[in-house]
Amino acid sequence: MNVPPLHRINIAIDGPAGAGKSTVARMVAKALQYIYVDTGAMYRAVTLKALESGLPIEDNDRVGRLANELDIVLLPGVDSQRVLVNGEDVSLRLRSLEINRSVSYVARLETVRARMADLQRRMALEKGVVMDGRDIGTHVLPNAELKVFLTASPRERASRRFRELGPEAGITLGQLEKEISERDRLDQEREIAPLLQASDARLIDSTGRTVDEVVEEIVQWGLAAARTILAEEK
Repeated sequence: MNVPPLHRINIAIDGPAGAGKSTVARMVAKALQYIYVDTGAMYRAVTLKALESGLPIEDNDRVGRLANELDIVLLPGVDSQRVLVNGEDVSLRLRSLEINRSVSYVARLETVRARMADLQRRMALEKGVVMDGRDIGTHVLPNAELKVFLTASPRERASRRFRELGPEAGITLGQLEKEISERDRLDQEREIAPLLQASDARLIDSTGRTVDEVVEEIVQWGLAAARTILAEEK
């Protein structure tokens, strides 16, 4: 299943909140022996530090300066990617309800997006990267050899997030569905790099499908793209 090192490609996986992008992207990267880059975790890390610093999360200048001061490092973990901010592992603090409710506002800030996009492009320079987010195929890696737009119904996405948070979170499935729909609206309507399906992206609706099925489909697309590039270079 491995792609020859000289013909490794970049894979961009975009989609709305709760579509399963992180899980799918991580598994695709593992199958292809690629590097997984969770861009959403990077925005969550900035959000966490902005909240901890008491900054207004919609303040473009102040949060942007903070983002430029943060050293964000992504490392492989056993079940998910580890996120280090200025040497501190913040991975377990990035999925709280407070972060969920605030990250879309931080992600709309032009200064933050510019900083994160620059870091993400550097990570992809050597190829062999699977990167997931909301604007990877349209803005961060517009030349990615394979682009996928992964989605699911709002109810399906809310159900997944409900299971992830657990009953101790104190939120109902209906509330989560409403929050996810609102986050979709914010992501789609933001002026800077909104959530869009790239014109050349392949669409996958994961509603009612298993993660393994989705991963296998993307892996096969990735292998086919790599083979095509190899043939064209001969």
